[in-house]
Amino acid sequence: MRTSRLTIVALGLLLMGAGPTFGLDGRKPVALDPESPFASVRDALRTGVRDYNAGDKQSAVRALEYAATQGHTLALWKLGSMYASGDGVTHDDLRAFEYFSKIADDNAEQMPDSAEASVVSAAFVALGAYFLDGIKGTYVRANPTRAYEMFYYAASYFGDSNAQYSLARLYLDGRGAQPDPRTAARWLNLAAEKGHHPSQALLGHMLINGHGVPKQRSLGLMWLTLARDAADPVRDAWIEGLYAEAISGASETDRSSALVNLEHFLRQRR
Repeated sequence: MRTSRLTIVALGLLLMGAGPTFGLDGRKPVALDPESPFASVRDALRTGVRDYNAGDKQSAVRALEYAATQGHTLALWKLGSMYASGDGVTHDDLRAFEYFSKIADDNAEQMPDSAEASVVSAAFVALGAYFLDGIKGTYVRANPTRAYEMFYYAASYFGDSNAQYSLARLYLDGRGAQPDPRTAARWLNLAAEKGHHPSQALLGHMLINGHGVPKQRSLGLMWLTLARDAADPVRDAWIEGLYAEAISGASETDRSSALVNLEHFLRQRR
């Protein structure tokens, strides 16, 4: 399921069509300032990461913004993440969206095995999430079709498990795509095989209940067991709920078969 060069170009145009074309906050990358305290863009990035880890996020932002004006992918990603979560800066989804868009615009043809591929892929996933619901009071409108295209690109070209999970949810919910539980299960399976525990949980639930796929209770219980073991008990309480529901309704045969499946799954990955 590789995305063609034509699709890559189309995605680039799609992003530019989401709002005004920009370098960063409306500025084009500028040449290094001879008065700058940083010896290079790499030095600015290192300084930003060091200051961030030391808790001096104000200084970190200044250094990261300097690297970002030169188009440094990791600096752009870190700044986008900080603005998206309000981490050391005022929460600003539009600014985060524009940092992530800059990454996608500049790196759509990044090879999937390159050093920065995971960051580029994550930027597409973040953009998909923003397109799904839009950003209130801005030019970024809710557009599930664009969300689908962002998730699909990251899921198929980069093999991103978060994108595969998000794409599966669109197929289950019928947002940006026609409802198709069977296709959703295929994407969930790809992500589950990589250890993505939300995908493992949702796939397990579908298999136990036969939702859009043949009912396979022991296999579903195996996936839910893996998901429950990896899940955060607070943040992923929904996974614990699905597991508890599944285990309470499982027969001894289901539980024994699930254990055999689990041992086989783990043995294959040693």
